[in-house]
Amino acid sequence: MNPLTEQDIRTSFVNCSKGEAQRLPMPRDLAERPWAELDFLGWGDPGAPDRTYLVTEHAGDLVGVTLRFPAQRRGYLHRSMCSLCLTTHPGSGVSLMTARRTGRAGRDGNSVGVYMCTDLACSLYIRGLKKPAPGGRFEESLTLAEQIERTKGNLSAFLTKVLE
Repeated sequence: MNPLTEQDIRTSFVNCSKGEAQRLPMPRDLAERPWAELDFLGWGDPGAPDRTYLVTEHAGDLVGVTLRFPAQRRGYLHRSMCSLCLTTHPGSGVSLMTARRTGRAGRDGNSVGVYMCTDLACSLYIRGLKKPAPGGRFEESLTLAEQIERTKGNLSAFLTKVLE
């Protein structure tokens, strides 16, 4: 992923108003992000722990979406799998992230959801740059490039539903 500026990020959001996009908290570590290793930029809202934000390239455009997820209190023995990168996490390491749809559907309250790594570090898990809990990544016959493409495809399918 190419490095992004705050202005790039703020103008990319498609499922909130321009005013909301201007008020979103920005990640403080943009300069330190491992841009070459990221398939998308994701970060949490420190003031609202049930909100996260995601920005990526989709169909040739930079697309940002606001996501919400419920506060979960799952036990450590409960495991869930991220539907983007296929990493499993114990407890609340995977959350159902919901995004308001764009246009009239979104204004009417319609949303779509996807199970994602709560910390939005899918790119790092795939590349082995961040380690999940034991048993979190399965040995796959796919190459790293194929796993990255699968993750991008899964994210693209979700964004297409947001944009419909």
